[in-house]
Amino acid sequence: MSRQSLPLLALTIIATGFISEYRFVSPAAAQAGAEANTLGVARMAAAIGDAIPVDAIGTAVVETGGAIAEGALVETDANGRAVTNDSGPAVARVLPGQAATAAGQFIEVLLIPN
Repeated sequence: MSRQSLPLLALTIIATGFISEYRFVSPAAAQAGAEANTLGVARMAAAIGDAIPVDAIGTAVVETGGAIAEGALVETDANGRAVTNDSGPAVARVLPGQAATAAGQFIEVLLIPN
């Protein structure tokens, strides 16, 4: 998949923990854990104290933690990656024409504020 997105609001945060590129970020400015509420998706990796942009509203490219179908709602896994929503808060929806067949792929999602 291409790595393009259309963010409508990007927030600059100061990382309180290590954050990998294209992973969900928690409201506490760290990489999100499993079934977490999120602020958005990191555009770049960060170490503690780094200032980075986080896409909060619009679409974002996110790394997958497994297979995800087109149109599916997603939640976060323990590593801040997108996985098919099961029991946690829905933080995004996979856009038309986007899907993943395995972990480590990149898809565009529509972010859901939560």
